[in-house]
Parts: sequence; C-alpha cells; structure tokens
Amino acid sequence: MEQSLSVMGEVAETHAPQIMRVFDRLRQARSSGHTVYLMGNGGSASTASHFAADLLKTSLIKDGPRFRAVSLNDNVPVMLAYANDLSYEDVFAGQLESFVRGGDVVVGISGSGNSENVLRAIGLAGKSGAVTVGLTGMGGGRLKDMCDECLVVPSNNMMIIESMHLVVCHALTSAFRAEGVPLQSY
Repeated sequence: MEQSLSVMGEVAETHAPQIMRVFDRLRQARSSGHTVYLMGNGGSASTASHFAADLLKTSLIKDGPRFRAVSLNDNVPVMLAYANDLSYEDVFAGQLESFVRGGDVVVGISGSGNSENVLRAIGLAGKSGAVTVGLTGMGGGRLKDMCDECLVVPSNNMMIIESMHLVVCHALTSAFRAEGVPLQSY
C-alpha cells in the first residue's frame, strides 16, 4: 500500500505539467472535431474502454463541445479478423488505417511500453499527423520515444502502473467536467 501511495504522489508531483499538456491536446481535438482513439491489451484495454466512455459521456458539459472517442479494442470481430488474417500485431494499426487523420489524438496504453500492436498503431498515427500519447510504466519501453507525450509511471509493478493510468484518466475527465456545468452529477 505504501508503494502505491508513494508512486501516486510522485506521478502527481512530477508529471502534472505533462498531464496538463495531454489535457490541452485532448481539449484541442474536442474543440476542432477530431477523434481520440484509444487502445491497449489486458488491463490497459479496460482502461482504454473506460476512458473512451468517460470522454463520451462523463465529460459532457452543458452547451459544450462533445468528444469523438473510439476504443479500438472494443470491436472484437474486427480485432479477431486482423489477428487471424494478418497478425495480432496489426489489430490496432489495421483499424487506424481506415480512420486516423492529422489532428486526431491516438492514445496507446501499455504497461511495459513494448506491446507491438500498440507500437505499430502509434507509429502509423505519427506518420498520419495525429498527436500521439502514451501511458506506460517500467521505464517506458519503446513507446516512450515514439509519442508526442508519454507518461511513464515510475514502477515495475503492473497493478500499480494500471491503477495510475486509470487515476490519470479520471483526473483528466474531472478537469473536463470542471470546465462547465456537467450534464449529470454524482
């Protein structure tokens, strides 16, 4: 428990400016009508789905612009078709090829920073002119050097890394709600 709290404090203290830059990039995508694409594997897939839902619904404010957000790991038949017909490494990049455009934001979530399917999609997104954001841990892996913004949780413990990614996503969602009058309360 102490390790989790220590990491949480370190992320809040040292990464606040970076989290604000991610907030600004997401805000720009929302105001310009661009799409936010999210992806991950395992627990990171769950975070991608959760954050997409928060952007689409929980972030709604009265008379404010709406997010366009898609979790690429939620269309299981398409993922399985790419995995079966090409490779599992192409499940996200294959989807992005059909949609991504300059100004979109592509968020890759990988606890190790070395998930090949996330790396391929981030590479494609960068070449397409999209803003790339990474959420990772374990030193950042290869993802850290591929993204415009990459938050590296300072831990090698996957449960702590995944928990911190969700905390960051909730902090961003709360910040968007604070910009106006939320359409629903809790």
